[in-house]
Amino acid sequence: MILVSSCLAGLEVRYNGTHSLDDRILELMRENKAISVCPELLGGFSTPREPAEIIGGEGEDVLDGKAKIIEKSGRDVTELYIKGANLTLLKAQEVGATLVVLKENSPSCGSATIYNGDFKGKKKAGNGVTAALLKRHGFTVTSEERLFDHLVEK
Repeated sequence: MILVSSCLAGLEVRYNGTHSLDDRILELMRENKAISVCPELLGGFSTPREPAEIIGGEGEDVLDGKAKIIEKSGRDVTELYIKGANLTLLKAQEVGATLVVLKENSPSCGSATIYNGDFKGKKKAGNGVTAALLKRHGFTVTSEERLFDHLVEK
């Protein structure tokens, strides 16, 4: 089973109330090969919600207590993101996920790139908190941008 970000499956759960539909993900869902999850909603956020970025590091640093996730207005939402990451990990374990496909650039789901924390649209290499936690537990995590590489391998 493949675990995928809900926004990639076409659900309007992104911070701004939109989706990031990926037709390959939709096809996997239709074939019952994938199940969707949104770490932010699991963590207790609603849609829409204020943009948030990791300040002082990346996902691994958040898990280690060395960085925080802050909304644009300044509110610390680190604990909600960690809660969502932990619940996503439980879901991945429950369904026996063989691959996890998460939305790139997100403070939760980025698996190679995240925003740099200055809220100016600049990106840097790094993992979001959910991607980092799943990787720590041995899951193969990728983004919609690298999905084809993993599907070809199968």
